Amino acid sequence: MLQQTTVPHAAPYFLKFIARWPTVVDLAAEADGEVMAAWAGLGYYARARNLLACARVVARDHGGVFPDTEEGLRSLPG
Repeated sequence: MLQQTTVPHAAPYFLKFIARWPTVVDLAAEADGEVMAAWAGLGYYARARNLLACARVVARDHGGVFPDTEEGLRSLPG
């Protein structure tokens, strides 16, 4: 959220985002449109699409746990 966005602008979005989707599995299960709506106002929607794609791979292929190797992390989308 902070790429080309200031902390004071992004902080409220971040707090609402993590309250709504506290885990990567919660985020992965959400509809694209809901995530995009929560992202509205931050711009650069490709970041939100990449975040959602990554969450879905982590939830589906890694049991909701991020890989602990560089290779594993680099294999994630986004």
